[in-house]
Amino acid sequence: MALVNSFERSGNWLFRYRGQIPVILFVAAIPVVYYTNISWLSETSRQLLTIASILLSFLGFIIRAISIGTTPIGTSGRNTKEGQVAESLNTKGIYSMVRHPLYLGNYFMWIGIVLFTFNFSFVIIVSLMFWLYYERIMFAEERFLERKFGEIYMNWARKTPAFIPCFKKYERNELPLSYKSILKREYSGVLATVVGFVFIDDLRKYFEVGHIEFDTIAHWALAVTIVIVLVLRSLKQYTQFFREEG
Repeated sequence: MALVNSFERSGNWLFRYRGQIPVILFVAAIPVVYYTNISWLSETSRQLLTIASILLSFLGFIIRAISIGTTPIGTSGRNTKEGQVAESLNTKGIYSMVRHPLYLGNYFMWIGIVLFTFNFSFVIIVSLMFWLYYERIMFAEERFLERKFGEIYMNWARKTPAFIPCFKKYERNELPLSYKSILKREYSGVLATVVGFVFIDDLRKYFEVGHIEFDTIAHWALAVTIVIVLVLRSLKQYTQFFREEG
């Protein structure tokens, strides 16, 4: 099998199972938190790293929200769990600055949690693994779009960076931001992110003092997030609240 076909085949396979990444990170975080010595960090340093971690994850959410909230049905930003889907090509708005904004958002959302372990080696390792993993997925996606749209796609791809945005290339999106689309599609990702932070925080406290305290700000934030997610999920499944044309 030619290398290009091997890359595309493995990329499609990785795309199908990309939802397993959080599970892998959670499992890997257990020994990382256990063996990470943070005694050299002052209380102020821990607080600053915590704030930086949350801000990174929030940045990832904003990037994903903008991408999803301006992406109509049937375009290249609406790929399914089973495979690639695209009836038209996104080239405006955030897609005029970067070809894969959703994956960029994923990186920031998860690297924030990884940084919260206070282990900088883990941040580097996960960043490299993310690059290797998503490089194959992006390759497979771009091969699909190249076959689907031909020269139109190639002209856009030549001038648009794959992963690092170029703000000078921004072109205004014709569609307004859809808050309903964001609420409908992003609540599970937000919940997974909050669970990730609480999981790391509980691990660290358990390894430090031998027990977990549940009456904390982190657990209250998790409880509120769960309630909001349940409400949004119910609205999505049992009502027409999120229904929008396009």
